[in-house]
Amino acid sequence: MKMKNNTYKKIEIVGTSETSIEDAVQNAVAKASETVRNMRWFEVVETRGAIYEAKVSQWQVTLKIGFTLED
Repeated sequence: MKMKNNTYKKIEIVGTSETSIEDAVQNAVAKASETVRNMRWFEVVETRGAIYEAKVSQWQVTLKIGFTLED
């Protein structure tokens, strides 16, 4: 199968979750999919979290999401 010569654009977003890093990624991708079409890949560029009363209270994951530009 021959691959198309696509042109991609990247955006950077931050997803959050009180449960896990994976949920933070899923939340970010799900929210981005509401307004961004043709998403193809993501890259985790930063992971951090919030602390409340000496416990992890929130995971924060910065993602770069790549999507194809429409013709």
